[in-house]
Amino acid sequence: MATGLYISVPFCRTKCTYCNFASDVFSKTIFERYVKRLCDDLAGSQTMAKSFGAGLDRTVDSIYFGGGTPTILDLNQLERIFVAISQNFDILPDAEITIECAPGTLTAPAIDLFNRCRVNRVSLGVQSFVDQEARAVGRLHNRLTVFEDIKNLHAAGMTNLNIDLIAGLPHQTAASWQRSLDEALATAAPHVSVYMLEIDDDSRLGRELIAGGTRYHAHLVPDEDLTADLYESACARLQGAGIKQYEISNFARPGFESRHNLKYWTRRPYLGFGVDAHSMLLTAHEAVRFATPDSFEAYLAGNHPEPVRLDRRAALEEAFFLGLRLNCGVDTALVPKSHEFEDTIRDLVCDLMLEREGSVIRLTPRGRIVSNEVFQRFLLAPAAGKRD
Repeated sequence: MATGLYISVPFCRTKCTYCNFASDVFSKTIFERYVKRLCDDLAGSQTMAKSFGAGLDRTVDSIYFGGGTPTILDLNQLERIFVAISQNFDILPDAEITIECAPGTLTAPAIDLFNRCRVNRVSLGVQSFVDQEARAVGRLHNRLTVFEDIKNLHAAGMTNLNIDLIAGLPHQTAASWQRSLDEALATAAPHVSVYMLEIDDDSRLGRELIAGGTRYHAHLVPDEDLTADLYESACARLQGAGIKQYEISNFARPGFESRHNLKYWTRRPYLGFGVDAHSMLLTAHEAVRFATPDSFEAYLAGNHPEPVRLDRRAALEEAFFLGLRLNCGVDTALVPKSHEFEDTIRDLVCDLMLEREGSVIRLTPRGRIVSNEVFQRFLLAPAAGKRD
């Protein structure tokens, strides 16, 4: 089974106030050490997989550069990572190769490099087309920058684009959210991701909200009800424009769904490299998950990930809480031992959080709003017999 690769580049020009990812602003002097470690890890991937008793297909059908801001690297450094991938894996001719970009970091030489390295999908971290909202959370671009980047990408023949939007940013209103949706549709991007702002207590914005302060525009964050309304309006608006929801946060025109991200939700093998990169590989009888350190220093020090082997019960739970993210839902007839969750499924259907059609269950619109609560019910559901 072909492998997906995720490359973490945890460097940013500025740290967004709501962000608690393992990314930050670093001196460029560190970039070279990081790229060398990435390339070393790519070269050692087969040995690492073997040490976990896992198979690793050299054939790659998706590559995803995330972050952070991958385009903050020097172009020769970025190209060296592409070279290391091609030296250690066999990239299929039709592989999906995605790179995340912060608007304003795309230069003509960068776009030329994308074409040489077969990048065929670009994800733009727009978050909001309303300049006041973008500035409030520390974004450095404005709407004109976004459209300039898209014009340059189109001129280079790159039209498979994703636009990231966040519902619930400071200053956001129903009217301003509609303006962002208008602009997203005007880009003609075939894929849009819509996230409801989840403020981590360890982010700057989260700490300020807890303190009841006004820094980082914390007092102007919409409440949960408005944020949910914004998300639901986006679902309806995008659906009406032919950009159909296929996962809780992701919408696409037919044929433009993210092939790489689908690996996560359908439990197909993928391998992550870099800070806080997660992986799942298959062994003869089970799956094994592991993650690199989320500390930059620990990663560069060479700390190795510890594998977590998924027993039958853990695999069953994953089949539900990952599969239910998708609009197509979960076909319980295809999930061994799914009857162990029958009481949970029945209760969630009664609560109007799940709907059932034959053997297929899927989240309702209400269930998508509170999806984490639904998933938790599966994690806590009683199992028949002991775990094995």
